[in-house]
Amino acid sequence: MNEGELAEMSKLAIERSFKAGEFVFWEGDAPDYFYIVVEGRIKVLKHSSLGKEFIIAFFDSGEMFGEVAVFEGKPYPASAQAVADTKVLVIKKGDFLSFLSGHPQVALGIINMLGGRLRDAQGRLKDLAGERVEQRLARTLLMLSSKLGPTLPFTRQEIADMAG
Repeated sequence: MNEGELAEMSKLAIERSFKAGEFVFWEGDAPDYFYIVVEGRIKVLKHSSLGKEFIIAFFDSGEMFGEVAVFEGKPYPASAQAVADTKVLVIKKGDFLSFLSGHPQVALGIINMLGGRLRDAQGRLKDLAGERVEQRLARTLLMLSSKLGPTLPFTRQEIADMAG
């Protein structure tokens, strides 16, 4: 998104703050909003039938989340929780979809980003199905360090949850 498009989209948004541990939305909620992290960190997670937390993704400043459910028109497939005190831009579903219909380059950029996320998810699924825990942990640490640098802002439990 260029500066003008970002400024135009920002006019549609309201800023909300979430304390660490507070949920932005729950799995199964209606997808009424699209979100962009302004400051802080959001984790998207699911719980197994045994109550084990499985971290799907983390989103940092400038990253968007909640868009898949908005596009599908189906309930959020996972929950989103603030990891630290976090500010997000919240955009109503209808406003977001109208914005995209008038800005096809932004829509194509989002499709490209979603394609990358899908490719990453397929890789993670392959890893979960066929690799030993040590290999999954090593791959997770390499992925995180390439994205965030050598100092990782996660607990051991969060890293274990990401590795599966």
